[in-house]
Amino acid sequence: MNINEYIQSGILELYVAGQLSEKENKEVYDLMLKHPEVLQEVLQIEAAFIKLSNSIAPEQPVAYSTIKAHLSNRNDKVVQLPKEKNRNWFTYTGWAAAVIVGAGLLWTLNQKQQLETEVTTINTEKEFLEIQIEDSKSKLAETKNLLNVIRDRNIIKVPLEGQAAYPDAYATVYWDENNDQIYLDLQGLPEPPEGKVYQVWSLLLNPLTPTSLGTIDDFMQDDNKIFKLDNANKSQAFGITLEPAGGSQSPTLEQLYTLGALASN
Repeated sequence: MNINEYIQSGILELYVAGQLSEKENKEVYDLMLKHPEVLQEVLQIEAAFIKLSNSIAPEQPVAYSTIKAHLSNRNDKVVQLPKEKNRNWFTYTGWAAAVIVGAGLLWTLNQKQQLETEVTTINTEKEFLEIQIEDSKSKLAETKNLLNVIRDRNIIKVPLEGQAAYPDAYATVYWDENNDQIYLDLQGLPEPPEGKVYQVWSLLLNPLTPTSLGTIDDFMQDDNKIFKLDNANKSQAFGITLEPAGGSQSPTLEQLYTLGALASN
């Protein structure tokens, strides 16, 4: 039978009551060591037995003189009862052993669970720390690369001044013409309203011909407000407008936030 059937068979109640043979007691004892559910059931049965015994009121005492008088008037034959066999060691120590072993196993299980929790916490903290370290390394590498770009003598710096839509706005374009890339410093732009994005434009001035370089979709998430875009155009100026999410085919001049031309032009 399986453990659940064994528990429900009633043998554990007989074990607690001390009614099993030495072999049967040994079997129950071994199962308690192997199966915590058997041990738990024995402890519960013991607790129930103790509670039941405490709930039974002791019988009222009878005076010794009354008992003596009653016995003197009787002529009953004395029947010799057979001596009760000596109980084995497991019978006498069943409860005590169960309590001791139970307490020990429960303490061990509790300690094991605490250690597993601590190990899991330490591993989680270690993984989180490793992620932070890698993230810091990545950001440091990006910062070094950005500094190298800005300090390169071949980089064209184009300041963008605020326009009528937002006079206090400002931005800076760092154009790496050799690699067809620009780096945008947009720290001077306000947060765009919900449903709006900044769109960057490369401009030819005569005639005025705007070419979209893309939208800044992650403006809110970037703390440094430094963005990189591709630019293979022969740009003469750069502008930034505020457009609906997804961008526009042509710039909305009423929402022109910043504008700046190359120094040579």
